[in-house]
Amino acid sequence: MSIQAWTWVTVGVTFAAYLYIGYRSRVRSTKGFYVAGQGVPAIANGAATAADWMSAASFISMAGLISFMGFDGAVYLMGWTGGYVLLALLLAPFLRKFGQYTVPDFVGVRYYSQAARVVAAIAAIFVSFTYVAGQMAGVGVAFGRFLEIPFELGVAIGMVVVAFFAVLGGMKGITYTQVAQYCVLIFAYTVPAIAIALLLTGNPVPQLAMEEILPKLNAIQHDLGLSSYSNPFTGLSKLNVFAITLCLMAGTAGLPHVIVRFYTVKNVKAARWSAFWALLFIGILYTTAPAVAMFAKYHILQQFAELGPAIAEQSWMQNWAATGLVTIPEGGIQTADQLLEAINRDIIVLATPEIARLPAVVVALVAAGGLAAALSTASGLLLVISSALAHDIYGSVINPQASEKRRLFVGRAMIFLAVVVAGVLGVYPLGFVAEVVAFAFGLAAASFFPVIVLGIFWKRANKQGAIAGMSIGLVFTFVTIALMRAQNVIPGMDEPVLDHFLGVGAQGVGVIGMLLNFAVMIGVSLCTPDSPLSVRELVERVRYPNE
Repeated sequence: MSIQAWTWVTVGVTFAAYLYIGYRSRVRSTKGFYVAGQGVPAIANGAATAADWMSAASFISMAGLISFMGFDGAVYLMGWTGGYVLLALLLAPFLRKFGQYTVPDFVGVRYYSQAARVVAAIAAIFVSFTYVAGQMAGVGVAFGRFLEIPFELGVAIGMVVVAFFAVLGGMKGITYTQVAQYCVLIFAYTVPAIAIALLLTGNPVPQLAMEEILPKLNAIQHDLGLSSYSNPFTGLSKLNVFAITLCLMAGTAGLPHVIVRFYTVKNVKAARWSAFWALLFIGILYTTAPAVAMFAKYHILQQFAELGPAIAEQSWMQNWAATGLVTIPEGGIQTADQLLEAINRDIIVLATPEIARLPAVVVALVAAGGLAAALSTASGLLLVISSALAHDIYGSVINPQASEKRRLFVGRAMIFLAVVVAGVLGVYPLGFVAEVVAFAFGLAAASFFPVIVLGIFWKRANKQGAIAGMSIGLVFTFVTIALMRAQNVIPGMDEPVLDHFLGVGAQGVGVIGMLLNFAVMIGVSLCTPDSPLSVRELVERVRYPNE
């Protein structure tokens, strides 16, 4: 069968499974809708957390960025994995001890303020919509190439599937669907990597095969007039490498859709074990990604070295050119720089099996894996948006007396609204999938990380400080990123309004917003009345999560 036929089969089977699981996991209570009844087993929650965490950015785009950036691309590996360790060890057990449904719930209780809850809910919406835009763009990329349907239609199909199991089952439906999606995406990611490692080196372990491929890749880049793949700081300055890594770490620890996963387990012990399982499951993909990046770059450059300008006639180039994600210049591809400029980073993982001439079924499997990664994260983000609007704003502020049935109805309605907005953002993204996701991490770092850390470890932090800190951090980071990416969001704008802020680019500027948040929150808290005694006692109890 052709690649398209195999893709229809694999995508059809996996999507049918997701819909079935979502239907079987439907819920009738707000506790089931928002935190899956707090009865998810640790290992299942670990797999669901991994799927929630390993988005289209991790599956589709990360290896592409590492492939093109070389050493500098390690910021994504260091930032995202380091951030998860930070979250698992520093924050997750304490947040579970608080026992709330959402991050704005935590903020509202810890800072004894509905205004703080609303600011946190608005921040959650900003972060989640920015993040989900990258996921829906990833869905469109996969559908557009392998099923040969318009990008916009691919996004629409993804929206319908996510809406179905998210609306019916809420967190419970999303959780068990994500367990299945993790199995699909990790199988789809590792099988081609193992196959290509065998073809190139005879070693079936991609992580070990890198040792043999790296010198060859450095050599072929040198022969083609490119800088060595392993040379540091060729695309990013030291300052930006540090800023982006720290931004991704702090953003990870503040991501509302990941934090809420620790509320779905039975107790603090289960939260710790689910963090362990998630880190293990995440590590499988994150240690494979650099190998996939090197394999892809080596194959592409080797073909160019052999074929020269005729590489543009290769079937994989023509197939991706039809989607608009490979742009062949009018004069053809004459240099390696032109070749790399012609290729969108988001296609690397999806295109590598084709480039390596693997069987069609493997190519289709990768497409199904990319869709699983995008949909799993999109569903978690949509629930965060729904909970922020329905639970934290409507149910806690606007209509606290609303019945259980009414709250559930509003929650489901908000998911429908969020799906529509997410689809529009997916069709008009701010950049590459991983870039868009990095912006979301910057917003999370600038808004949530300080308020959570100080809320757990500093009893003096109060509501005035939290509101001021979150507001300053979020507004500064959002406005700065918008100015740096103005050409993507303002019609007719050909270049950014702002190139950098104090030497830091858009992907790392969240660090500055985070530092502003910390400074403002500490300063305002010290200049205003202390937290109530009951809140200080609550913080003291939460510091000992095993009790």
